[in-house]
Amino acid sequence: MTRDLRTTFEQAPDLYDRARPRYPDAVFEDLAELAELSCGARVCEIGCGTGQASLPLAERGYRLTCVELGTQLAAVAVRKLARFPHAEVVNADFESWRPENADFDAVVAFTSFHWIDPAARYAKPASLLRRGGALAVVATHHVLPADGDPFFASVQEDYEAVVPDDPQTAEGPPPPPEAIVDLGDEIEATGLFRDLGARRYVWDLTYTADEYIDVLSTYSGHRALDEERRNALFERIRRRIATRPGGRVRKTYLALLNVARSR
Repeated sequence: MTRDLRTTFEQAPDLYDRARPRYPDAVFEDLAELAELSCGARVCEIGCGTGQASLPLAERGYRLTCVELGTQLAAVAVRKLARFPHAEVVNADFESWRPENADFDAVVAFTSFHWIDPAARYAKPASLLRRGGALAVVATHHVLPADGDPFFASVQEDYEAVVPDDPQTAEGPPPPPEAIVDLGDEIEATGLFRDLGARRYVWDLTYTADEYIDVLSTYSGHRALDEERRNALFERIRRRIATRPGGRVRKTYLALLNVARSR
C-alpha cells in the first residue's frame, strides 16, 4: 500500500460521505469508557474525512479538533460540524501539523491510522497527549464469517479476470473475523503506550448493485485503477449481483477498537 493512495478520497467527498458505513454506537460508548473521557474532554481526531466519526464525538460534548489532509473532505466535515462551537476542522497533514496547544486528553483515529507515516504513527500522537492521555484507534475490516454471503468468495473470479496482478486479488476472499488481530502487541512494542484493551463489533449491511458499486468507488485501490479496467470490473460485478435473488449482497464488517494510555 502506498501513502499516495490516501489522496484518492479527495476525488469524491460526497460519494464517500454517502456510501461509507457508519460506526456502531457501541464503538463510541466503549471508547469513552476505556479512555475515561467525559463531556468537555479535549480530543484530536486524525484524518476525519467527511466527519462520519466526528459528528458522534461532537455530540458527546468533546472539545474536538479534527485534522484532515483533503481540502474537499475537510469542507464536508466543516459543514457537518457547524452547529458545534467546540469542534474545529484543520486542513493539514497530520504528521507536520503543530497545534498551538497540545495536551489533549485523547487522540483518536477512525479508519485512518494506517495512512499515517509509520515513523510518526505512534510518536506524533504521544507528543500531542497530556500525561496519561489516551490513544484510540478504530480499524474497519471487510470480513467473511462462516455464515457470510458467499458472493464475496465467488466475486473473486471477477477480480482474477480483470486485475489478476493486483496484490489484493492474490489475497483472495475476505478473512473470517477471528483471523483479524488487534493492535495490542504493536502498541506495547512502541514503549510509548500501555494497551488498555480491545473491543470488536461485527455487523452486516445489505446493498443493491448500485449501492455496492458506490461503496467500491470509495476504496482507494479501486479508484487507483485506470478507467477501462475499473469500468470492466464494475460491470462484471453488476451482472453477478443481478443474477442473485433480490439483486442484493450482504456485506459483513468488523470494527476493531484499541485504546491505550500514554506512559
